Amino acid sequence: MIGSIVSAIVIGAIVGALARLIIPGRQSINIGLTLIVGIAAALIGTLIASALGFANTRGIDWWEHVLQLALAVAGVMLVTQMRPGRTGRTDRT
Repeated sequence: MIGSIVSAIVIGAIVGALARLIIPGRQSINIGLTLIVGIAAALIGTLIASALGFANTRGIDWWEHVLQLALAVAGVMLVTQMRPGRTGRTDRT
């Protein structure tokens, strides 16, 4: 149980960071929110992969990790769109 929580945190951190690298441009979210999105994507990706039957294969579970990364990219894009940008500019009319 503890091992799976620690692995979810580690994989989530990696997946979240990779998602931010894949998305072009600058994202207006901090590293803490990136970690939360990455951890959520890792957990949800594992649940989906388990339901589809490809979570536990011999060797590295590449398809599971690709699914987790895709979910993290979608999550980071969604959170970025929901949060206001911090560009420092003010729009004056």
